[in-house]
Amino acid sequence: MSNDVEIRQSLPADIHLIEQLYPDAFPDEDLLPLVRELLREDQHVLSLVANLDRTLAGHIIFTRCGVDGRTDQLALLGPLAVAPNMQRRGIGSALVREGLQQLRAEGILQVCVLGDPAYYGRFRFAPEYGVMPPYPLPEAWRTAWQSICLLDGQPALQGTLSVPPPWRHEALWAP
Repeated sequence: MSNDVEIRQSLPADIHLIEQLYPDAFPDEDLLPLVRELLREDQHVLSLVANLDRTLAGHIIFTRCGVDGRTDQLALLGPLAVAPNMQRRGIGSALVREGLQQLRAEGILQVCVLGDPAYYGRFRFAPEYGVMPPYPLPEAWRTAWQSICLLDGQPALQGTLSVPPPWRHEALWAP
């Protein structure tokens, strides 16, 4: 990865660039409604951008969540997007690592993700069986539901993930 990558919290001025990034990175998925809703959820969201040579190269959102009525103990990673012409340069990895580091410093116990095990496994995400997603997942996606514990010595969380309104659309959890 280039040393010129700057990772920082997103700003309102970044929104139009973020909105251009997702259709380019995911031409077959319409993630913009979710991204827009999450960015309006200021108190629940850690939104980071990666800039390379003064160009928005990537974006990631971590949503602070709860489990069975307990709040702000874990976070949900996603979505994560990197501009197609800037992929395979470590930008996505840098965004994930920075987000995990910031959440650890906040005292977040655990981060969950619904994503490719081959990709997220490199960050030590593993299949999650104690915290269930808010909607049933198709059996084929079961290994894609993963988590990482950020604070050593903490008991594993158990229960159902409690998400803010942008994540309460069942279609986000189904094929």
